[in-house]
Amino acid sequence: MTHLHVLCLGEILFDCLADRPGIPLNQVQSWTIYPGGALANVACGLVKLGTPSALISAVGQDTEGKTLVKFLQEVGVDTTGIQQNSDAPTRKVYVLHSTTGEREFVGFGDRQTTEFADTHLQAELLPESLFLNGDFLILGTLGLAYPETRQAIYQALELADQYHLKIMVDVNWRPSFWPNPDEAKELIYSLLKRVDFVKLSIEEAKWLFESTEPAAITYQLNSVEGTLITAGDLGCAYYLSENEGKVPAFSIDVVDTTGAGDSFVAGFVHQLRQYGIRQLQQPGVAKKIVTYASAVGALSATKKGAMSAQPTVDEVEAFFSSYLGH
Repeated sequence: MTHLHVLCLGEILFDCLADRPGIPLNQVQSWTIYPGGALANVACGLVKLGTPSALISAVGQDTEGKTLVKFLQEVGVDTTGIQQNSDAPTRKVYVLHSTTGEREFVGFGDRQTTEFADTHLQAELLPESLFLNGDFLILGTLGLAYPETRQAIYQALELADQYHLKIMVDVNWRPSFWPNPDEAKELIYSLLKRVDFVKLSIEEAKWLFESTEPAAITYQLNSVEGTLITAGDLGCAYYLSENEGKVPAFSIDVVDTTGAGDSFVAGFVHQLRQYGIRQLQQPGVAKKIVTYASAVGALSATKKGAMSAQPTVDEVEAFFSSYLGH
């Protein structure tokens, strides 16, 4: 079996983007669908950068689910860990976007958030062989909202510990996915106590930790090796192996920010594997890794569609050459 360097566990779905920016929901006349889902985006982003990845998720036994699995396979993502549910559909999420590219999630059509296949990921069906052949596990937190998928996440954590995978969590707080949002903070905080790297938006940092300082959050968790806080056009702050710093945002023409954070995570883990975690002790290397991740995130925001906008390694290198040439 191919050595799958990174396992991504989380949702895959269709993003339905309003065709006209800057209009309210009741004025939307048409939607365009794009493959998406935070961890699916990360898995695709990694493959495009040259790091083999697998997605662990659940889809319906419907046309949408089959289309998404085929799309992943065409990109080159391992789909061994994708479960197919005959009783629940593949999720669609509807997204508005502003004239500056900022997105707003507006629900799931005529269905409740608990009705979709990704809420029923089965712990006992997780392929242990993926963990045997992996060295990184990346998680989101949306699955914690649903009891069955929550148990699958906990099982994945056990397997990751058993096989010595490093674990990263992108908090990706989306209240509309939670049947009971009041449960979220405690469940997410408990998860973060069990991982190695944490990525938060600045809003998530304030919500969970009442702090926007990566060092303070790292010390508060007292278990992670590093914390990254992204803040859109304000850039990224980080604390990695006791190296603290900030990377300014790249100046780009934003089209759609839907998958930018996921692209950042893919860029970060890709570079972390290139350099090795021990190299984070070098201040210059830590900054290079975060700068690269920021560039990948920025590039993905210049196109529509979270997966289709993911840049290749050649596109990232060309972007750096062009940007530094100005």
